[in-house]
Formats: sequence, C-alpha cells, structure tokens
Amino acid sequence: MSENLNSNNIEKDHFNVKTEDNDYEDLIVKLKEIKSTIALLEKTIFK
Repeated sequence: MSENLNSNNIEKDHFNVKTEDNDYEDLIVKLKEIKSTIALLEKTIFK
C-alpha cells in the first residue's frame, strides 16, 4: 500500500516540476513580448 502512495507522490512531484517549468517559460515569453513592445514605443516616441 505504501509503495503505491510513494509512486503517486513521485508522479505528482514530477508533474509539479513540469508545471513550474511551463510557468517560467510562459513568463519568459511574456517578458520578451513586453521588451519588444517597449522597444517599438521607444522608436515611435524618439523618431
């Protein structure tokens, strides 16, 4: 019984790591989009 619980916990922890990785990747993508938007606005303002 405890072996089954341990297996489930390991799978759950692995899933949580994947979710966290995806969250960081999404954050990086959004930050790159913000960076591009700021650069475009700077070009527009300082023309």
